[in-house]
Amino acid sequence: MVPKNKRLIVFILCFLFILTPAISLFIGAYHLPPNVVLKIIAGKIFSNAPASSIENNILFDIRIPRILLALLVGCAISVASACFQAAFRNPLVSEYILGLSSGAAFGASLSMAFLGERFPVQPMAFVFGILAVSMTISLSRVKGESSVLSLVLSGLVTTAIFTAGNYIIRYIVEPEKLHGIVVWLMGSFTAASWKDIAWSGPWILCGTILLFLLRWRLNALSMGDEEAKALGINVGSLKLSLIVTATLTTAAAVSVVGIIGWIGLMVPHIVRMLIGSDNRLVLPLSAILGATLLLAADNAVRTASGFELPVGVLTTLFGAPFFAYLIRKTKGGAWE
Repeated sequence: MVPKNKRLIVFILCFLFILTPAISLFIGAYHLPPNVVLKIIAGKIFSNAPASSIENNILFDIRIPRILLALLVGCAISVASACFQAAFRNPLVSEYILGLSSGAAFGASLSMAFLGERFPVQPMAFVFGILAVSMTISLSRVKGESSVLSLVLSGLVTTAIFTAGNYIIRYIVEPEKLHGIVVWLMGSFTAASWKDIAWSGPWILCGTILLFLLRWRLNALSMGDEEAKALGINVGSLKLSLIVTATLTTAAAVSVVGIIGWIGLMVPHIVRMLIGSDNRLVLPLSAILGATLLLAADNAVRTASGFELPVGVLTTLFGAPFFAYLIRKTKGGAWE
């Protein structure tokens, strides 16, 4: 049962989750009045409005895919981070701790710099992100087992290796291609399309659903390995399953929009501050709040006058001070 004050918080988060996409339909460089937007949507649903309309194309080919992709990515990275934080029993852990971001960045840079259409950015970023995490897990194994400390240290090693490779690519690549690589590394929804949703959506949805199904086991795991074993849980297999699932979910999100940092670190902690540490609530509410915040951040960069910043820049601007607050509050990273 959820106490009344927590029910109110859940209601507010769900309300914002519905309200923010609705408002987003009216936000963009091209002004679309609310009556025009509603008319186009009604026409599309009931009378199949002509696709040649400029307003129709803007709404259904640009804004709606961008909104849906922001919601999916925000959900993916927030749920994955909540999973990692519970599994590692540390609120300062993010979804990129095992080297996924550096591996994905290397794959995307390799595609944009040299491979082009033969090996598109999305599959390359996805594959190298998974490769980086696999490399981390392999390096961390000592006598067939991986401790949390060895995983984190191996993640640092993997990150250093792929970051160095990315530096080499950026150093030797042609200047006109370098701009695309830098923008991708910042994270942006500017080029969002239905194709991106079709590529990443199934991975994100399947991974998120699987993590939801395992969320009660996270409660046992977050109490400590010994307590979890006493409840009959195979800790090693569970951690590996959680890491693989969260990694696949994050890799699918990162592969289509680039590296968007800090949302995954901030959102689960905010949720825990609001409703406590019960992962049966933390995971679904992290999905809702993460999707809402990332879409709100994207709306903010879309409404900026003059030029549009990558959304990853904005999330970093807000995330860094929040991270400093977490360090002070948790006294160096203890689970409190």
